[in-house]
Amino acid sequence: MSRNPDTLFLDKFLLNLTTNKFTPQSTTSAKSIIQAWSELRNALQFSSFNQHHHQHLQTLVNSQTSLHVADPQAKLLLSILTASNFSIPQDSLPLCFRLLYIWIRKSTKPTKPSFDIIDSVVEVISKLFLSSSTQFDHVLLFSEAILLLGAFSFVSSLSEKTKNLCLDVFCKLLVEKCRLVCLVDEFVHNVLAGIGYALSSSSVNVHFVRILECLFGIWGKDNDGPRGSVAHGLMVLYLVDWVASNLISFGFLDKVDVFVREIFGSFKERYVAFAVFMSGIGVLRVSDRYASSTGVKLDVVARMRTSATIRVEALVSDLVSRTLGFSNLGSDLQDRLLLQCVSIGLTRTVSFSGHSSLFVCLGLSLLTEVLPLPRLYESVFELPPSSSELKVNEIKEHLDSILFKEAGAVTGVFCNQYILADEENKNIVENLIWEYCRSIYYGHRKVAMRLKGNYDELLKDFDKIAESAFLMVVVFALAVTKHKLSSKFDQEIQTEVSLKILVSFSCMEYFRNIRLPEYMETIRKVIASVNKNEHACTFFVNSIPSYGDLTNGPDQKTKYLWSKDEVQTARVLFYLRVIPTLIECLSAPVFGDMVAPTMFLYMEHPNGKVARASHSVFTAFMSMGKESEKNDGVSLKEKLVFHYIQLSLSGYPGITPFEGMASGVVGMVQHLPAGSPATFYCIHSLVEKANQLCSEVFTNEADAWKQWQGEPEPSKKLLDLLLRLVFLVDIQVLPNLMQLLAQLITKLPQDAQNIALNELYSQVADSDDVVRKPMLVSWLQSLSYLCTKASNQSAASQKSKSEDPLNSERITAHL
Repeated sequence: MSRNPDTLFLDKFLLNLTTNKFTPQSTTSAKSIIQAWSELRNALQFSSFNQHHHQHLQTLVNSQTSLHVADPQAKLLLSILTASNFSIPQDSLPLCFRLLYIWIRKSTKPTKPSFDIIDSVVEVISKLFLSSSTQFDHVLLFSEAILLLGAFSFVSSLSEKTKNLCLDVFCKLLVEKCRLVCLVDEFVHNVLAGIGYALSSSSVNVHFVRILECLFGIWGKDNDGPRGSVAHGLMVLYLVDWVASNLISFGFLDKVDVFVREIFGSFKERYVAFAVFMSGIGVLRVSDRYASSTGVKLDVVARMRTSATIRVEALVSDLVSRTLGFSNLGSDLQDRLLLQCVSIGLTRTVSFSGHSSLFVCLGLSLLTEVLPLPRLYESVFELPPSSSELKVNEIKEHLDSILFKEAGAVTGVFCNQYILADEENKNIVENLIWEYCRSIYYGHRKVAMRLKGNYDELLKDFDKIAESAFLMVVVFALAVTKHKLSSKFDQEIQTEVSLKILVSFSCMEYFRNIRLPEYMETIRKVIASVNKNEHACTFFVNSIPSYGDLTNGPDQKTKYLWSKDEVQTARVLFYLRVIPTLIECLSAPVFGDMVAPTMFLYMEHPNGKVARASHSVFTAFMSMGKESEKNDGVSLKEKLVFHYIQLSLSGYPGITPFEGMASGVVGMVQHLPAGSPATFYCIHSLVEKANQLCSEVFTNEADAWKQWQGEPEPSKKLLDLLLRLVFLVDIQVLPNLMQLLAQLITKLPQDAQNIALNELYSQVADSDDVVRKPMLVSWLQSLSYLCTKASNQSAASQKSKSEDPLNSERITAHL
C-alpha cells in the first residue's frame, strides 16, 4: 500500500480526500530544477546561504509530484543542514525537511549510505529540538519535522536501532509540542501523515501506544484546544483506514489488537469523541475490504470490527440521549462536531448496523448541521437589520463546506437507516422532519421579507440550502409512504402520516424548482390515502393559514402586501392544486368557511398560474355531484356564484385569466339547478361586460374586428364564451341568453357580426341536441335577417334607431 501512487505522499492523500481539491501537476521545467540544485551546491561551496538560495529550495519543493531526489541530493541537503561555517535561516529548514521527505518516499530500495543519511538527519533534528526548543514553535517547521521522522520510521529495511531513534525523537517532539498541531489548519495533514507513518512502523509497541495517545488527545481540553472540524475528522478516518490496512497487510496482527484495544477498549476522557468515532468508521472500511480473509487474519478482522461497532454505537447512543430535541442542540460544540462527523462518516462505509441511535443521530445531524436552516434564520433575526451582511460569509462558507456538498449522500444513508430503525425511533424522527418543514416555512417568510431588495445575494444563498432541504424531505417522505402506507398499518395511522406529509409538502412548496418523480409518487400515494376520508380532508383544509394570517403577514412591524409574499403564495398554491382532488369529501360548511375565502382572495393574485388554480377550485366545487347535496351544497353554490362573477369580471381582462373564468362559468351553468337565479345573474353580467368591452374596442378603433380573426382579444373571448353557453345552459335560461346575445350581436359592426354569425352557424350545424337545435335554427335565421337589414340601412336611419328607446324591444319581438 505504501507504493500506491495515490498514497505515496500520505499528507497529500489526506488533504485531497478531505478538501476535494487535488493538487495540480507542477509545471516547473527541468532546467529550473537543475539550476536550483546547482545553486544549492554553490551555496555549500562558497559557504553562503541567502534569500536567493531559499527561493531555489522553494522551486524544488513546488515540484514535489515530478521531482526525484537521489542520494547525492540528499547528502547535499544534509551538508547544508549540518554546515558549521554558515547557518541557514529558520524559514529554510522546513523546505529542506520536505525535500528529504520526497527523497525517502520515492526511494524504492534504500542502500547503506542512505541509512547513514537518515541517521544523520535524525541526529540534526534531535539536536535542533534539544538545543533550542523555541525553534519548534514555528508551526511549519514542527509539522515538517514530524512528517519526516514518521516517514523515516516507515522504511521497512531500516535498522531497528535507527527506527527507535526516529520514534524517540518523534514522540518527544509530538508530546511536548502537540498543542501546535492545529493552530494553523493548513499543517494538520502533515502531522497526521507523520503519525500514520509512525503507527505503521514495525517498531515496538511502546511507541505505538504513546503515538495513539497523542493522536486522540490532540484536540482534547488538556491541550487548550485546538478546535476540531469535519475535515480533521475525515483525515482521522482515512488515516486509520490506511494504518489498519498496512498493519494487516504487513502481518503486524499483534499491533492490530493493541490498536483496537487502545482506541475502542475502555473509554478515555482525554480521547475526543469525534476522532474516536471517525477512527471506528475507518476500521469498518478496512474490515469490509478484508471480509474474505481466512484463518488468524479473519479472526483479527472480526474482533476489530466488533470492537469498533460497539464503541461507535455507544458514542452515538450517548449523544442522542444528550441532544435529542432541538432545544438542547447548538450549545456544545463537541456534540455538534460529533453530529457532523456521524453524518459524513456513515457515507464512507459500505455497511453498518441498524442501531436506531444511528438513524436518530443522522436525522438530527441533517436538520441541525447539514441543512441548519432554523438556526441560520434565527441568527439573522438576532442581528440588527444593518448587520445582515455579516451573515453573507457564514452562509457562503456553509455552502462550500463538505457537509452541505454531501447532503445528498447523507440523505441516502439516512433513508436506508430508516428502513432498519424500530417504529418508536421512526416516529421520533418523522415528527422532527415535519416540524422542521414548518420551521423553514415560517423562518423563510420572515427572512425573505427582511432581506429582499437589500440583501438579495444572501437570500439566494438561503434558497440554495432550502432547495436541498426540499429534496431531503421529499426522498424521506417517499421512504415513509412506502413503509407506512401498507397493509401492515391500520387506516388511521396511514391517514395521519399522509396528512402530515401533505402539510409538510405545502410548507416546502416554494423550494420545488425541478420535477421530481419521487415527489409525484409520494403525492399520489398520500392523496389516495385521504381522498375517501371526510374527516381527513376536513383536517387538511383546516391547516390552510387563516384569511387573517394570509393578509396580515408574519411581522406587524413590516409593511406587508400578501400578493408579494412568494413563500406564502407557493404554499397556498399547493393547497389550491390538491383541494380539487378531495372536493367530494368536503362538506359545504367546511368549503364555505375555510376554502372559499382563500379561493376568492387568490383569484385576485397577479400571478396567472395562482389565479387559474383558484378558478379550478371553484370549478371543482361547482361540479360536485349529488353527494354534495346532502350537505346543502347546492344552496352554497348559488351563494358563491354572485361573488364569483362580480370578482371575476371586475378583474377581466387585467388580472382574471380567461381560461380560469371560462371553466368556472361552464361548471356553474352545468351544475346549478334549472332556472337558478344565479345562472340568470351570470348570463346578464357576462353580456353586460361583453357589451362594455366591445363598445370600447369598436369606438376607439374602426377596424378592431380584424383582430378577431387572429389571436382573440378579450372582447372576442367573452363573446365566444357566450356563444358556447348557448349549448350548455338549461332550457329555462336559454331564451334569456338568446335575447341578450341578439341585442349584443346586432350592435356590432357588420364584419364583426359576420364573424359571430359564422361561428354560430358552425356550432348549430354540428350540434346533436334535438331539443334546442330547432329553437336555435329559427333564432339564428331571424338574427341573420336583422343583421342584414341593419347593414343596408343608411347612417341616419341607424342613428334614428339607436335613439329610439323601443329599438331593443323590436329586435326581441322579431326574434
